[in-house]
Amino acid sequence: MSAHRNWAGNVRYAARAYHRPSSMDELRELVAGSDRIRAVGSGHSFNRLGDTTGDLVTLAGLPATVRLDEERRTVDVPAAMRYGDLATWLHERGYALANLASLPHISVAGAVATGTHGSGNAVGNLATAVAGLELVTAAGELLTVDRDADDFAGMVVSFGALGIVTRLTLDVVPTFDVRQYVCLDLPRSALDAAFGSAYSVSVFTDWRSTRGTQVWRKQLAEQAAPPADWLGTTPADRPWHPVPGMPVVNCTEQLGVAGPWHERLPHFRLGFTPSSGDELQSEYHLPRAVAADALAALDEVAHLIAPVAQTSELRTIAADELWLSPNHGRDSLAVHFTWIADASAVLPVVAEVERALAPFAPRPHWGKVFTLAPHAIAATYPRWPEFTALLHHLDPKGKFRTEDLDHLFPR
Repeated sequence: MSAHRNWAGNVRYAARAYHRPSSMDELRELVAGSDRIRAVGSGHSFNRLGDTTGDLVTLAGLPATVRLDEERRTVDVPAAMRYGDLATWLHERGYALANLASLPHISVAGAVATGTHGSGNAVGNLATAVAGLELVTAAGELLTVDRDADDFAGMVVSFGALGIVTRLTLDVVPTFDVRQYVCLDLPRSALDAAFGSAYSVSVFTDWRSTRGTQVWRKQLAEQAAPPADWLGTTPADRPWHPVPGMPVVNCTEQLGVAGPWHERLPHFRLGFTPSSGDELQSEYHLPRAVAADALAALDEVAHLIAPVAQTSELRTIAADELWLSPNHGRDSLAVHFTWIADASAVLPVVAEVERALAPFAPRPHWGKVFTLAPHAIAATYPRWPEFTALLHHLDPKGKFRTEDLDHLFPR
């Protein structure tokens, strides 16, 4: 990410000024004195939800202290810290996070604010690990909230609309080892069995057939290896990359070699380019109960998807109670698309994907490309009115607003 563009390069930030405060006092003074301000993390968002015509601030210059509370099984971290760096720090001390996203390069606050995923039938998205938040409010005051606060469930996944989050407290678990196996050519009929077969499972498809081209099984190290004929697949005899043609050295180790959780749960290694690096992304979260019908509906537009998709990933996420989490109140199937980096070719296909999924109450990933109308998104979130009220209460003058936020939550 450059100072003026997001990671993918498809968004050029409209900010009038860029800031890197080195202390909390400096940040609070900056927020209090600005009429429009937003924080930027690793820039791994593919839309303008976090863009602003006002001040853009990075928190990377704030003190990077990490505090582990072994009694409470929590860790207190700076908002700008990357998951990969936090994971290494925790593992060295005998602890882990329950889940990680497919790439460890993203900042903790940014991933939480957008409800960014991990995967696994029994595992919630990254935001579900949040036990507390510290944020700077529109008045420049420091507010600390935890799970006992009345509105806490509305403040975790809030895309920076309620204030600038400066620190987060996350639940931790004892460290653990994982083995990763890749299997090829999964029949669609075996999809549910595949998702339930390991701690975290991702199924990749190219939409040229109904079969999964690759299944990435991330199983606890003590679990038995899958048999050679597992669910009718073929075991990979070499490492694979989910995007055809990309170097496999970028990916985490496969072939069943045991290793620490943080070196297996992501698809990509911290020191290497994630995904293809030249792409757009979309993702839709659907109720697990309608997964088969939703995938059948996408089959009807597969001939449009395939020419502009580099790869597509299916994964599951457990339900949670966070108001604007894409997984609020329902176990979910996430359908992810890694598109070519051509918005003019991709956006019409995105619209067709959304049309096909419309009967199944899709929720878009907040940080990716989508065109769904605000009323259609709002209808899928039971706590949307409560969040809207919270937004007006904590930011009555719209200091943290953006054009896209105004579109979603009119004033």
